[in-house]
Amino acid sequence: MSIDRKLLEILVCPVTKQPVSILGDHKLEVLNERIAKGEVENHAGQTLTEPLSSALITQNGTVIYPVDSNIPVMLENESIATLQLGDW
Repeated sequence: MSIDRKLLEILVCPVTKQPVSILGDHKLEVLNERIAKGEVENHAGQTLTEPLSSALITQNGTVIYPVDSNIPVMLENESIATLQLGDW
């Protein structure tokens, strides 16, 4: 992922104001496996069907934001609660 470091330093979750960081490769792989099985919904309640190429996660690890074409999608309805992923 090629997000500008300065942008990453100022981005925060719009709801909790938690700083965000790049979701690690292993967690991204696990998330995409769960998406492929139809087990992941975004905050709006839509089941995700397409794997994520990259994502950001809040500092406390509770919310994931997709990154589309190197642009973080910092919209609450597009966010993914990690609680639904259990012990991932």
